[in-house]
Amino acid sequence: MDKNQLKEELVQLIYVNRKKITGAVIGLIIGILFLTVGFFKTLLLCLTTLFGYYFGSRWRFEEDLKDFILRIIPERFK
Repeated sequence: MDKNQLKEELVQLIYVNRKKITGAVIGLIIGILFLTVGFFKTLLLCLTTLFGYYFGSRWRFEEDLKDFILRIIPERFK
């Protein structure tokens, strides 16, 4: 078996199983966080990450920051 052929097969194997590998890596990272910083700090980190992801996915980059801030500030403070 040639070195290049082995490399191509490995890349193809990773590509086919990329979701499984990604899940395993995320699980490994969360497990390491549990062991090093504790359950509640890890839970807080995961929740803030999900919160940031949610707002980041809803953010439209064309929107002006000033308009965004004015929209979230209540009327009585404007």
